[in-house]
Amino acid sequence: MSRKLLINIHLYLAAFFAPMVILMAISGGLYLVGIKGEQRVESSVLLPGSLNPDSAQLEQDVRALLDQAGLSGDFEQVKVRGREVSTRPSNRLNYRLTPSEGGVQIDVVKPSLQASLIELHKGHGPQWFRLGQQIFSLALVLIMLSGLWLGLAAKGLRTRTLQLSVGGLAVFLLLALFA
Repeated sequence: MSRKLLINIHLYLAAFFAPMVILMAISGGLYLVGIKGEQRVESSVLLPGSLNPDSAQLEQDVRALLDQAGLSGDFEQVKVRGREVSTRPSNRLNYRLTPSEGGVQIDVVKPSLQASLIELHKGHGPQWFRLGQQIFSLALVLIMLSGLWLGLAAKGLRTRTLQLSVGGLAVFLLLALFA
């Protein structure tokens, strides 16, 4: 592969995916400093009956309860956390079902923009978005590897590229060791 072709591949991938890298870095950074957005409960419904989070047919049970409450059953999967059952994707309007003494409480949950970005960042978005994230991940690895290769292949950049890469690896390993 010629150097010019590699530079173009690196440039096209980096330019195309730069907005995604920036948004992921911003949402992840805000999350790490405690700015997580909010998951606002829009409304709640208490239905008579029960919900067993260990049920083999949990997804069908959730759809039936949502239908009984007159709510949309538009979700891809359910997530169980303790006794609470949530629908996914959770980057948009979703439902939280909690068994209680009086039946099953269904909360209609709407995430703020920041919370929605965090949910996407965590892989809690729709299936098609998760596929896009996998492609993005592969592209990011290719961008990094092609950038390293270009730096190592250029005589004038080889030493600096090697020093910075070894330094970055050392810092990562030290942080991981003491984490």
